[in-house]
Amino acid sequence: MSYILNSLKEAQSTLEKVLSDDQFQTQLANAIELLTETFKNDQRVMSCGNGGSLCDSMHFAEELTGRYRKDRAPLGATSIMDPSHVSCVANDFGYEYIFSRFVEGWGKSGDTLLAISTSGNSENVIKAVESAKSKGMKSIGLLGKSGGKLKDMVDIPLIVPSEITDRIQEIHIKCIHIMIEGVERNLFPENY
Repeated sequence: MSYILNSLKEAQSTLEKVLSDDQFQTQLANAIELLTETFKNDQRVMSCGNGGSLCDSMHFAEELTGRYRKDRAPLGATSIMDPSHVSCVANDFGYEYIFSRFVEGWGKSGDTLLAISTSGNSENVIKAVESAKSKGMKSIGLLGKSGGKLKDMVDIPLIVPSEITDRIQEIHIKCIHIMIEGVERNLFPENY
């Protein structure tokens, strides 16, 4: 039973670090403003990540196109996860291009990319951010550990101060929910 208590204490400790980090909270507010402006300007948001981060990417997009707490108009968001696209690009170009090829094909100036990588060093996410920059898109990074290479590449880095992947992912999903709520509060204040 000690591992259960230890896991809960690790989660609490990671959350407390974020709660006491004013810069992290400011960056989260900046991310909400960027997303709000993207949608206000009738632009789109794309998201990407690997493994559990891909699941978070999908969750982020579906909450925006569907609903979060109350009914409202859908917002233009998509997770880069189509299996036929991923397998085609991985086979023809290499796995490191699965996200960047999508951004190159669909991204437009004024769009925003949510790039999720617990290490900040996922090559395919790095290439997606590079493609987003080349298209005139802005980017938000949900990162962990030291922030990796992505911390200096994205416009808004949100770095969870932990070395443990699952603890990082737990804060990432909290950030995702806060970003969605913030966007809704800005665009649909009648729901709050």
